[in-house]
Amino acid sequence: MTIHQPAKSALAAVLVLATTSLPVWSQSGASRPAAPADSAAARNAADMASGEVRRIDKAAGKLTLRHGEIKSLDMPPMTMVFQVLDPAVLDRVKVGDKVRFRADQQGGAYRVIELQLAP
Repeated sequence: MTIHQPAKSALAAVLVLATTSLPVWSQSGASRPAAPADSAAARNAADMASGEVRRIDKAAGKLTLRHGEIKSLDMPPMTMVFQVLDPAVLDRVKVGDKVRFRADQQGGAYRVIELQLAP
């Protein structure tokens, strides 16, 4: 079977278009689409609330925060006391610190389950 010159040109054009329209993957993964874990991390960051440390009670393992809306708990801004899941968190903050945190409710008690100093 012989391919005539116009057909060869058309075939070459199709091959060039097909190969240049494919995504390019770098070894570092920078050009790759976001993985599900990346979107989960972004979603978790969005679930964090902002607050300010108002009081620290190390003996009771509690933290008083003046906080903004906590969407995950359907809670408006207010000042309230939270139990902390990890008492070591209380050693890393001081009154007046701005924080980002994630909270949950268990058995009627509100708990800080993750806390970071705000940038």
